[in-house]
Amino acid sequence: MTDERAYQGRIVVGFDGSETSSRAATWAADEARSQGRGLTLVHAILPPVTTGGLGVGLPPSLDLIEQLERQAKDQLDEYAGTFPDLDVRTLVSVGAPSAVMLEASESADLVVVGSRGRGGFTGLLLGSVGGQVAAHAACPVAVIRGAAPEGASRVVVGIDGSPAAEAALAFAFQEASRRGWSLIAIHAWDVPAYDLLIVPNGPVPVPLADVADDEVRLAAEVLAGFRADYPDVDVEERLVRSPAVQALVEASSDAAMVVVGTHGHGPAMGALLGSVSNGLLHKSPVPVVVVPPVPHEPSAA
Repeated sequence: MTDERAYQGRIVVGFDGSETSSRAATWAADEARSQGRGLTLVHAILPPVTTGGLGVGLPPSLDLIEQLERQAKDQLDEYAGTFPDLDVRTLVSVGAPSAVMLEASESADLVVVGSRGRGGFTGLLLGSVGGQVAAHAACPVAVIRGAAPEGASRVVVGIDGSPAAEAALAFAFQEASRRGWSLIAIHAWDVPAYDLLIVPNGPVPVPLADVADDEVRLAAEVLAGFRADYPDVDVEERLVRSPAVQALVEASSDAAMVVVGTHGHGPAMGALLGSVSNGLLHKSPVPVVVVPPVPHEPSAA
């Protein structure tokens, strides 16, 4: 296990020297400056497995592991020198990238990954590893697919009234307040399709006007407390009848980032936010931050 002091309360970014991991590290460094936190650059290495007689896989030699660790550490230390204004730590960890980043998320303030890398972080966005990290991390995860437009000064957040969406709102409001950005809250809803599939010629089970009224009321209730806590943030509410991924991608095309929770509920966001966040990781042109719900603390008996 890694000494958690390398991650505790810090911005942790996966770095392997690739262009996309460099972009992620640059974004993470900017976030560390904004939050006044330390930055940890971590490289996960998975030494190749050789094949012995009868096709039996053989573990890599200790010499090979040490060589890969030295090379990765030298690369990390060299890159860390490009951020002289920050408290930067470097760490090489032997293991699967998803496991390394999920371990970091247990004590980090924010985990940052690039869309694609090489070596240990290859396929981190579009492959299964990126989905695992975003879905199961204990802290917010930022996935950097592309850079935000120059001068972008607003954050887009998806809401639906679920605990995960409220956690995403908290992150988005904090970010907007700290950076002086405006905030766009997207409440996307759609009519559930299953009833129409079962009885295609039948009436819509719930009047659309009633559904729309309910969604407007829910959006207002969710935002009320955050508006009071962050009076400095300029908030725009958008109730959109469309699939959530489409609504968020369209709204965030010129934003600095888009923020969502890991899981939602019901048809309000068109699907579980797990599906929404996954869709955004593939389609959003700007950085995506996926925020897990705040763990429930049981009351004392």
